[in-house]
Amino acid sequence: MAESSSLVSKMDIDEAAIDEGLYSRQLYVLGHEAMKKMATSNVLIVGMKGLGVEIAKNVALAGVKSVTIYDPDLVTIQDLSSQFFLRAEDIGKPRAAAMLPRLAELNTYVPVHDLGGRQGDEITIDLIRGFHVVVLCGVPYKKQLEINNWTHENGVHFISAETRGLFGATFNDFGPKFTCVDPTGEQPLTGMIVSIEKGKEGVVTCLDETRHGLEDGDFVTFTEVQGTTELNGCEPRKVTVKGPYTFSIGDTSGLSDYKAGGIFTQVKMPKILDYKPLRDSLQGPEFLITDFAKFDRPATLHVGFQALSEFHSRYNRSPRPRNGEDAAAVVALAKELDADADEKVLTELAYQASGDLAPMNAVLGGFVAQEVLKACSAKFHPNFQHMYFDSLESLPNTLPIEEECQPIGSRYDGQIAVFGRTFQEKIANHRQFLVGSGAIGCEMLKNWSLMGVGSGPNGIIHVTDLDTIEKSNLNRQFLFRAKDLGKFKAEVAAVAVAEMNPDLSGKILAKQEPVGPATENVYDESFFDDIDGVTNALDNVKARLYMDQRCVFYRKPLLESGTLGTKGNTQVVIPDLTESYASSQDPPEKETPSCTIKNFPNAINHTIEWSRTQFDNLFVKPAQAANAYLSEPNYLESTLKYSGQQKEQIDQIVSFLVTNKPLTFEECIVWARLQFERDYNNDIRQLLFSLPKDAVTSTGQPFWSGPKRAPEPLVFNSNDPTHLDYIIAAANLHAFNYGLRGDTNSALFRKVADSVIVPEFTPKSGVKVQISDNDPVPQNTSGGDEDAEDLTKNLPSPSSLAGYRLNPCDFEKDDDANHHIDFITAASNLRAINYSINPADRHTTKQIAGKIIPAIATTTSLVTGLVCLELYKVIDKKNKLEDYKNGFVNLALPFFGFSEPIAAKKATYGSVEWTLWDRFEFKNDPTLEDIVGYFRKEHNLTITMVSQGVSMLWNSWLGKKKSQERLAMKFSHLVEHVSKKPIPPHAKHLIVEIMVTDDTDEDVEVPFIVVRI
Repeated sequence: MAESSSLVSKMDIDEAAIDEGLYSRQLYVLGHEAMKKMATSNVLIVGMKGLGVEIAKNVALAGVKSVTIYDPDLVTIQDLSSQFFLRAEDIGKPRAAAMLPRLAELNTYVPVHDLGGRQGDEITIDLIRGFHVVVLCGVPYKKQLEINNWTHENGVHFISAETRGLFGATFNDFGPKFTCVDPTGEQPLTGMIVSIEKGKEGVVTCLDETRHGLEDGDFVTFTEVQGTTELNGCEPRKVTVKGPYTFSIGDTSGLSDYKAGGIFTQVKMPKILDYKPLRDSLQGPEFLITDFAKFDRPATLHVGFQALSEFHSRYNRSPRPRNGEDAAAVVALAKELDADADEKVLTELAYQASGDLAPMNAVLGGFVAQEVLKACSAKFHPNFQHMYFDSLESLPNTLPIEEECQPIGSRYDGQIAVFGRTFQEKIANHRQFLVGSGAIGCEMLKNWSLMGVGSGPNGIIHVTDLDTIEKSNLNRQFLFRAKDLGKFKAEVAAVAVAEMNPDLSGKILAKQEPVGPATENVYDESFFDDIDGVTNALDNVKARLYMDQRCVFYRKPLLESGTLGTKGNTQVVIPDLTESYASSQDPPEKETPSCTIKNFPNAINHTIEWSRTQFDNLFVKPAQAANAYLSEPNYLESTLKYSGQQKEQIDQIVSFLVTNKPLTFEECIVWARLQFERDYNNDIRQLLFSLPKDAVTSTGQPFWSGPKRAPEPLVFNSNDPTHLDYIIAAANLHAFNYGLRGDTNSALFRKVADSVIVPEFTPKSGVKVQISDNDPVPQNTSGGDEDAEDLTKNLPSPSSLAGYRLNPCDFEKDDDANHHIDFITAASNLRAINYSINPADRHTTKQIAGKIIPAIATTTSLVTGLVCLELYKVIDKKNKLEDYKNGFVNLALPFFGFSEPIAAKKATYGSVEWTLWDRFEFKNDPTLEDIVGYFRKEHNLTITMVSQGVSMLWNSWLGKKKSQERLAMKFSHLVEHVSKKPIPPHAKHLIVEIMVTDDTDEDVEVPFIVVRI
């Protein structure tokens, strides 16, 4: 075996890499247990053409124990079509050896090995011993059968995969008794109970605020049940769903009578899968359907791929591109296996058999890599057993002839074999704008470089991203390395892909200006006129909506995609054909009522949200307010006058600048100890004084029931780790506000905290508690404005503190030394203990508080491949709705779903039909009267109101004199006159909204107006 090219010795991957933040996003997808299992798994990948390297890249990034590759065949120029770790200077070298150093750079915690060998050697049983997972890429069926017979008998997980042009196939055999510990990866469902019937069915009724979400066959267990206490911590009970709020759990007749309360929690039950070896599975295959519009396609491709393998064994080559004689031979071989197989599909498979496409390798490579991780970790449901995928829709409308598809000694020969030379020229001269160069952006650029997008004399790629590279990016954004930390993503990505494909040198332009209203002078009309389309690689809805709006206005195709853990989606937006991204949106996330967060939490996410707010209230806002007082003239008069909370804010400033201003770090510890007392003892005692545990509602029901959990005050104990964690984090953050040096010496904290004299607390009468969000927020009525005025007398004058400023704690989730997540975790868990809620670990708290989106390289790879398959169609300018596909995938299940894009919604005025892609256009800066007259004369419509941006320019009820003045103005002059702002120099047009009525005086909806100035 060749020497390992790992850059470091193998360490405990979980602790070392996780501590460095390398797997921060992936951990939220897979979890620690799965990652630990992966860290003990050795993976062998055979075949280092495009598909094999895509799998190897994703598996190495994920963090297995080791990756070993095998491919002694020599690099050819055609390999550069899809093998992104090879360069022109590698031609003639063994494939695996040539790519090894670049693959090893991806993850220093994963050693990479090359099995070596000589050209023409095949993988043997002796070489695969010692591996947990073996993946064969593009290996003939005869060899697959030999290897799989051994792996099936010896408990080694086996996967085979190959791509042929726009076709792909995979097969899994994980042995006769493979245990999947978590088939879906979804969070267990949980809910509150209001009753449990005693009887044979044992019907459980849940709180009617939320549906239980369970399905028949799920299992649940219980906690906090009063009365029927036998259910608390019971063995999981199987569920039969009775309704959205009810389910049965079997015989409860022998249990105690139910009294109150209770929480059910779904239990993930392991699933045992019985895999057949390939030899048996070829005869009785089970398919994963990837596209229900092609329900019969897998059976045809099942025999088609076998026929291709047989053809290769007979002639020692693949069928020639678009060669009728070879295609007929493949069809005949397939028909021997299945006489009903679709000849048209088989012929196309044979035509493309020598093709090698980067987008197909990305789709199959992402899918197979996730299957490898499932084999290693038993997390998520693996494929059972065959999966066939194709994207025949990506072929150009005008199919190439045989002569067009012959190899020409080009790096794009693998793509030319499928699409032909003429279409390759279209790809090369395409002009695309990529918005974002993070995880999706890196994958997109990699695929484009292999495809040759923008590499021609008229081609170009623009890429923009204002972000810089962070440690956690390296796990998914594979164009970046540790040496690139702190550099701009777009610049590094542009250099990396130009190195992959020198044809892109000077053809990929990196920018740091974000897209948005502020940069419309950069991404102006001439910029959009100069591109053929836009691809989004964004991570937020606001930017997506903005780019969608710009693409609609400039009538440019938009390719949209996103990922969330193992889930991904793609959307195609085509001018005059489809709806836009903004046409349909996900329903807004259900927000937790503020009164629940403040007084009645019942779940850990409630306490995390509360503690995140506390972080701002204690360490951000007071420091900002104090700085504003010190730096802004007349701050008290101008700002506080309109706040409605003068006393509280002035009191806060006085506290931070005078009464509680620490001079030593020990005083910060004292402050933290008193803050603990206020939040976890005094406030809870006050709440229970206002709403005692025996309080009842107006209907006589116990107030503290259902979702409302009666809290208990905490008594500080410096030996309790959570109590002490809170004091350490809070004191250090308070010290940071004042520029004092912090400390983490536990002995010091215990000594100081235990010595604090805590003032006696007595609950107050008449303090109102907000029970629901519909109730008015209780106001602090003590004092009033006179108190506020008195307080200002205690403030030092800003001039007496000239130059003095506090340091607000700008929340940063990824710096483990800044105490931010430490504070939120401790504060949240203390509140959870108050309310008898199970605390959360730091990892979970960080995800929720930091709103971290789970991510994994496999999903990104697959989704980007799907987008690039749609890009072929955009480049071909397909103009039928059925030519395009929107996609949704969930690699955990696994599941593929495709649909036609939704057609652009049609509206009418008079006899005219229009969609969001239509507009009225006026040139040469007309007067408003010109526009009003046009609609009256040409469409018999009366304009009643005209607006531009936030300015109301004209309406029909304006005074006669003002109306006539405005109607006579040139439009640009009118806009400047009303808005009292000059039109920016770069603006060449104005977007105008109008309201119109028809001849029956009914309001009519019409497209927007573009006025050229």
